[in-house]
Amino acid sequence: MSVDLDRTPRNLLLCERSSLLDQKNRLSAQVQQLHFGYKVSVLLPECSSAPSHLDSVLNSFSSFYLIRKLPIYELLDSDFLQKAVYPGGVYGLSYRTRIDEDNCVALMPNGRLCLSLDKDSFELLGFEGKPSKFNHRSRSRFVVSVDLTDSSMATGGRGYMRLLTGLKSRLRLQTDFLLSHHPGGGACLQPLLSRYDWSEHTPEVSHCHLTHLSCPAPRSCDPHGLLEWLGAVDADVSREDPSSSFLSSLTCPDPKTRLGGALRVSVCGLLLPPDVQRLIQELRRYLEQPLLESWVSLTVHGFVDSPVSWGDGKHGVLRGGDNFYNLLLFQDHTYQLHLATGAHDTCPP
Repeated sequence: MSVDLDRTPRNLLLCERSSLLDQKNRLSAQVQQLHFGYKVSVLLPECSSAPSHLDSVLNSFSSFYLIRKLPIYELLDSDFLQKAVYPGGVYGLSYRTRIDEDNCVALMPNGRLCLSLDKDSFELLGFEGKPSKFNHRSRSRFVVSVDLTDSSMATGGRGYMRLLTGLKSRLRLQTDFLLSHHPGGGACLQPLLSRYDWSEHTPEVSHCHLTHLSCPAPRSCDPHGLLEWLGAVDADVSREDPSSSFLSSLTCPDPKTRLGGALRVSVCGLLLPPDVQRLIQELRRYLEQPLLESWVSLTVHGFVDSPVSWGDGKHGVLRGGDNFYNLLLFQDHTYQLHLATGAHDTCPP
């Protein structure tokens, strides 16, 4: 067994404090950079049930499609490019593929197609790419990143035909594929969907009411300790067990208080940044109500096996795969933002 396996995987954590009243705050731009979210967790202290306006947003995240055994060359279909890719807002991701072992694909809302390929597949494709930095010494994995909206990839052009031929005749890559579009919904995707076996899915929403919850002071708590506490709350791991407990030695960071109750809400699926933006706006509205606890928490987890993490930055798992951010909103319109990713990834914006 490798001596490295018992070490905790390294990660990167960036912390930012600002105010939503500051016109130069970067929150909206940063939220848009995490293209592929699979879970959103909201924690509402001293709350028993979400108000109707907030519950409505939580239940109105965009639906998405699962296409089974989609040939990836179909993403270069001229009609699909014209109606969906060129206008922008398409989110596509290979499903149940492992970024450190399998061929993985991502189609981003800016029209960029990213292929993370093993060496044999890359050589079969016959298209320009770069060695993945996650195993650059052995050069066993390569990344092909193409801007489908660039003039060099115009339909019928040399670059377009080279990539199309590689995907259609040589590599013949196909995979189960998650696909969504904002703001057009599924209308512009129907011609592609009609040619394959597909199903439509709505993000799943779950609620959990918590009682007698020990809570750290969010403004002064160490970021690592705070995120660990939030993760334990989200995973239903007790923070009350003594240090000698076999099940858990986690304790709530000091200074701490005890909440009479809290509501935890989770949304799971292929979750789009515009929907997260709407949720943040509703959380701000929620905090404007009197007699409420002065803060709320929102955590967005990206797909562990996505070829990209932040923006166009490449993502790798190895022993980690961190790919998430946490947002603490306060009644005075200030916020704390924690952005986390694996140590081998591109640094968050």
